[in-house]
Amino acid sequence: MIYEGVLTKMQTEFSNPIEYYLVFENSFLNMNQLLDKNLEINFVGYQCLNCGKKKKIFRQGFCYDCFMSSASAGDWIMKPELSTAHLDIEDRDLDYEKKVQLQPHIVYLALSSEIKVGVTRKTQVPTRWIDQGAIQAIPIVEVPNRYLAGITEVALKNHYADKTNWQKMLKNEVPDADLIKERASLKYLIPKEVQEYFHPEKEDLYQLHFPVLEYPKKVSSLNLDKLPNFSGKLMGIKGQYLIFDDGTVFNVRTFEGYVVRISL
Repeated sequence: MIYEGVLTKMQTEFSNPIEYYLVFENSFLNMNQLLDKNLEINFVGYQCLNCGKKKKIFRQGFCYDCFMSSASAGDWIMKPELSTAHLDIEDRDLDYEKKVQLQPHIVYLALSSEIKVGVTRKTQVPTRWIDQGAIQAIPIVEVPNRYLAGITEVALKNHYADKTNWQKMLKNEVPDADLIKERASLKYLIPKEVQEYFHPEKEDLYQLHFPVLEYPKKVSSLNLDKLPNFSGKLMGIKGQYLIFDDGTVFNVRTFEGYVVRISL
């Protein structure tokens, strides 16, 4: 069987274990069903997720021109504290920015490689934590806009990491932690503008289980620009990574906008 199409991040279903789907324009693959089976990935070309042109991908599935101009690639995406839609101030496209920024956001603690703090739209719970490979996650506050979430994250970055160590996450080197207790200790670290949204008594700890047959002891990342043809046996899926029997891992999200051919 051969499947061909433009890579976008795998779609997920929150179950035990999490179900993963690789979706192309005219077909899709249930990746869980491919565990313990051989598959081949071949790089075919590029297709920008924004303009659709066959231009080299720069970042986030966009070609350079689209990344520099698209409202969905503004600096406030990675740095929520830079959000200005609540002030009626435009970055690239105010209508789009209002739509995304002026909706409920969650600031959370997640346990992936260590305890990390992060921000996500409420509509992305628990997808955001699945994509990070977190085995546990807990909301800290739910706020009405992205700016308030951003300043809360900034306040907590002095005490927690804000990025996942992807190698530790994939090797399942995760320390024991009590996220409920951690959240309860944060009251005086949260900005005063956000204090009214802090309710540590909630019972909302998420547990996430990933479809992994065997965790690798060492990992090496597959780069389609350097190695356009790869084959191996799929041993697990965690975050947005495919884990193969030789320790090779493939971050699907990193290669969004790449056209691939997958042979089973």
